[in-house]
Amino acid sequence: MILLGETHETTGYFPRGSFVLKKNDNELVSKWLTFKLTNEGCADSTIDKYRGYLSRLSDYLENDLVDTGTDDLVDFTGLHLHESGAAPSSRRAVVAAVKSFYKWATVNKLCLLNPAENLVYPKKRSLVPIAMSLKNSEKLLMQPDISTFKGLRDAAVLALFIGTGARLHGIINLNKRDLITFEYQGIDRLAVKLKEKGSKERIVPVPPEAALLLRAYLGHDELSLIDTALPNGDHVVFVNLKNNHVPSYEHRGEARRLGKRGIQQMIKDYSILAGVPESQAHAHAFRHLVGAELAEESATPFEMMAILGHAQEDTTAIYAQLALRKLTEVLDRANPLGKIETRVSPLVKEFKARGYL
Repeated sequence: MILLGETHETTGYFPRGSFVLKKNDNELVSKWLTFKLTNEGCADSTIDKYRGYLSRLSDYLENDLVDTGTDDLVDFTGLHLHESGAAPSSRRAVVAAVKSFYKWATVNKLCLLNPAENLVYPKKRSLVPIAMSLKNSEKLLMQPDISTFKGLRDAAVLALFIGTGARLHGIINLNKRDLITFEYQGIDRLAVKLKEKGSKERIVPVPPEAALLLRAYLGHDELSLIDTALPNGDHVVFVNLKNNHVPSYEHRGEARRLGKRGIQQMIKDYSILAGVPESQAHAHAFRHLVGAELAEESATPFEMMAILGHAQEDTTAIYAQLALRKLTEVLDRANPLGKIETRVSPLVKEFKARGYL
């Protein structure tokens, strides 16, 4: 059974409900999803969403999926989903899945004609993103008590968001092998390999302030007592302090990874303490801050795409070749952490004066 109804950070609201694929449709959709997974390299999360969309369509149609016509698909992706309360951005994702399925079905001669060929995408509103202000990011970063293990972890997480513009899952998915040391102007610097949307990866330099907090967290005595080892020999970077979904003896490895809800609640709690508006109290507001600061410092579009991961497929090959040292120069110039006062700012200034950073 497929359950739909989560509020997704980029696609918006999708109405709640439970839908089951018809027997004939289930086998067909499974074959299509296998093709998407193995041939196109879609992420597991995308596969799950596509199965949900096609399950809802199967539930809506009287006939099997391959026996339907254009009119039914137009009604489903348009009026039906609209009356169900789906936002235009949510319906765009459904249209994309439906068009992809029927294109595959037509190529494989399961449909004589493609009934989804002329489906149109609903217009998506272009909203101006709300960025967290420098002042509010400063207030927020001052909230964690870095004399405690939890506070130091939280400060490192927040600093990475503010300093790199990482997406939420980029921080969640960090393992120790994703921490990269490289030389910049004769000094060892830190970069992180971010694994975010789908299976896309990018390497982003870490500002000195965030690097100091991250290294302090990684060197904390309490972390050394936690089993963060993964089956492949790697280690989780950011750990949770409790996990109610597993017994205590299994609270290790992947079960130790700090999750989406934990980070979202952390940002919300510190935002309340700092007096940060609710509209800025989310992980994406940090990305908008970094993007705004990059624009202020006249970063080129390719530089911004390389740092923030706003990649178009046809430009990936171009910007992915940008030198890490060049990105470090650009991000150091735009670095929000360098424009606010943090708990490690005096230490960063001292290290820079001595030539350590």
